[in-house]
Amino acid sequence: MEDLDAVARRYPRRKVSISGERKPMEVYDTPERPKAFSMDSLEFFFLIAQYFREALPLRLILLMIACQKAGGQIRLTQEEMATVLDVPRAKINEALQEIMGHGIVFKVRRGVYQFNPPYSYRVAEFIPGTELVEAEYVQVDQDKTIAKIRNDESLPDLVRFPSLDHMREAIEELRKKRAEERAARRWARAQRQEEGSAL
Repeated sequence: MEDLDAVARRYPRRKVSISGERKPMEVYDTPERPKAFSMDSLEFFFLIAQYFREALPLRLILLMIACQKAGGQIRLTQEEMATVLDVPRAKINEALQEIMGHGIVFKVRRGVYQFNPPYSYRVAEFIPGTELVEAEYVQVDQDKTIAKIRNDESLPDLVRFPSLDHMREAIEELRKKRAEERAARRWARAQRQEEGSAL
């Protein structure tokens, strides 16, 4: 082992210590989804919370984040989504079409969807073993998945080159429209009061 004083001199801004053991992270998990982590864009969450006016698209996005496998794939049929969220399948289809229309997820094949990696991405997962199968740690680096998506010309541009700008613009337009509607209502109320006082 290298001398600790030499390590401390090499990294003067870092704290060098062997005084304590690193505590394991406390994570609630289940046997079906053990020690599973995804990297999620806070800007993505911030915008979708403002953009989606109905709860179902947001609930569906959260479900898909929770069900990602390493590499960002989601293996769920629309029937399974409907069962978990306790809504009709037709509603799931509508919400899913809206989400996919923004390039947030895209369909790989029946029952398999892919999260767009800059928005949410599960890098790795631990798959516990059984008496017949050994435990396995699976890791899929984000850059490899992004490169694969960017090179797939069959995918829409919003999937290959994701951008949340259209959502930002739509939020601003909606706010502007609402401000104009409020101003029009205030003006109409003032007009009615004026007419009432003139009588």
